[in-house]
Amino acid sequence: MQRKVRVRYAPSPTGPQHIGGIRTALYNYLFAKKHGGDFILRIEDTDQGRYVPGAEQYLIDSVNWCGFEFNEGVHIGGPHAPYRQSERKHIYKQYADQLIASGNAYYAFDSNEVVEAKRKEAEAEKKNWQYDQFTRMRMCNSLTLTDTETAQKLSENSSYAIRFKTPIAEDVVINDLIRGRVVVNSKQLDDKVLFKSDGMPTYHLANVVDDYLMQISHVIRGEEWLPSAPLHVLLYKALGWEDAMPEFAHLPLLLKPDGNGKLSKRDGDRLGFPVFPLNWTDPKTGEESSGYREAGYFPDAFLNILAFLGWNPGTEQELFSMDELVQAFSLDKVSKSGAKFSLDKARWFNQQYLQKKSASQLLALLKAQFPSNDLSDAQLEKIIDLLKPRSVFAKDILSASDYFFTAPSLYDTKTVEKKWKENSPQIVQELQEVFAAESDFSAANLEATFKAYLEEKQLGFGAAMPPLRLMITGFGEGPSLFDVMEILGKEECLERMEKVEAIKIATKN
Repeated sequence: MQRKVRVRYAPSPTGPQHIGGIRTALYNYLFAKKHGGDFILRIEDTDQGRYVPGAEQYLIDSVNWCGFEFNEGVHIGGPHAPYRQSERKHIYKQYADQLIASGNAYYAFDSNEVVEAKRKEAEAEKKNWQYDQFTRMRMCNSLTLTDTETAQKLSENSSYAIRFKTPIAEDVVINDLIRGRVVVNSKQLDDKVLFKSDGMPTYHLANVVDDYLMQISHVIRGEEWLPSAPLHVLLYKALGWEDAMPEFAHLPLLLKPDGNGKLSKRDGDRLGFPVFPLNWTDPKTGEESSGYREAGYFPDAFLNILAFLGWNPGTEQELFSMDELVQAFSLDKVSKSGAKFSLDKARWFNQQYLQKKSASQLLALLKAQFPSNDLSDAQLEKIIDLLKPRSVFAKDILSASDYFFTAPSLYDTKTVEKKWKENSPQIVQELQEVFAAESDFSAANLEATFKAYLEEKQLGFGAAMPPLRLMITGFGEGPSLFDVMEILGKEECLERMEKVEAIKIATKN
């Protein structure tokens, strides 16, 4: 009988969540929903030394913004609570003791200073050193001490770590759902610390125990965890849980735009794009990092950006709703190789979702940010519809709409230099008289009147439109000028056309 699909997103609260982590959450979510399974949010905070205040709430706010629906989790509870590892520390010691009793782990009493000295000695000889099956019998641990000596150290509360006793020269097989069969010989592995004397487990033990107790069926995580997979497989076997071991899938790395190395916060700072879902302020340094939400990305666009960083549906479709992503997603369409981040593609996705939104939807987002004015909602929606096609973000509409609220006092320098001719003032003054005679100031009538003027004066479009647009908007290009003039109204347009002399003394940089 096939077991129920249960997956988890298990971030550590050590700072803001990188978009690679959010992509991991997305793929887990899509896989769970595709198979009618459960999606769990677990906080892995065993490393208290790296805990950052506010990071956990940031993680929860991030997944809430993305729209993930969890079946269980640290923020909603569930049958396997608690979902914060620091609240589960009473659980792990029994499994560490079980591993010692079965001979699969041992007490190591070596201080950090001793271990570090061994490493430095090896480095001086240009060798690699690790605490493993080849070195452990030369260290101070329960394998080299007598039972009496070990018991005495424990009774004296000597500092210790519980290390996994890695099998000697055993092939460990991981059947990865993305990478296929991966074989690692245990002689390449060190004896990882599983439990520390401060009563806290390390990631490796807590991760395996929690996945087992929470009945996780599939572990879908980043490629950086692939080197840990052999140890986790060995732990499942050593604990007698091999039959309940989850299937593994290791996702490709997110790469810099040029493909050379893993995408980092510094790349975002250097190239001008966020690498975090939300803004983050480091509580220790005050350093600020930008987020996609505050940069103006829509959640659905952000999810599409992430979905295509390592996955391809195999079709021409590029825009997916969440439901469509669920239906299309499968791990066999996830790439083994790293996925390059493209800022141009990210912006394209947001632009597509901006175009999908109605003027009324965008007005709800922008209304409070428009300058105080007498324009009706209907007029504001017309402005949005005019400016939306040239915009990537909603804020672009705001920045491009200034001339609807304030008459230009500066004029685009390049357009003045190229298009403002000796006869331009006369053309603008004649058009002012023509438009002043019109009682119908609709865009359609204004365009017809303008074309009639050109025909009467035997002028080309390029002779009259640039000067007229300059006077009305201050720019050399933009949306349909006649639609702009209709929104501004007759009186405002005529006033702006009065200022032909201003072109000579003020230009827009």
